[in-house]
Formats: sequence, C-alpha cells, structure tokens
Amino acid sequence: MSTNKIRAFSQDDSGATAIEYGLIAALIAVAIITALNTLSGNLRSTFNGVANNLK
Repeated sequence: MSTNKIRAFSQDDSGATAIEYGLIAALIAVAIITALNTLSGNLRSTFNGVANNLK
C-alpha cells in the first residue's frame, strides 16, 4: 500500500459516524420502550375504567 492510501484510510471517519448514528437510534429506542412500559399501566387502567363505566 502506498502512504497516500494509508493516510486516507486513517483519516476516514465515515464508519465512526455510522456507529454514532446507530448508538443514537438505540438510545431513542430504549427511551421509547421505557416510556411505553411506564405508560402502559396507566393506559390499561384508564381503558378498563372507561369500559367499566360503559357497562
């Protein structure tokens, strides 16, 4: 390999950017899952209350 190719390879950060985007997407997914798990109990009780009042 020539030194120009080695230098270009060492300065290429496109893979790091892809990894950063992947980590951000994973963190957003974890936040959504956590929020849905937290709210699911409240939503379930609300819908059950509405259903019981409609009977």
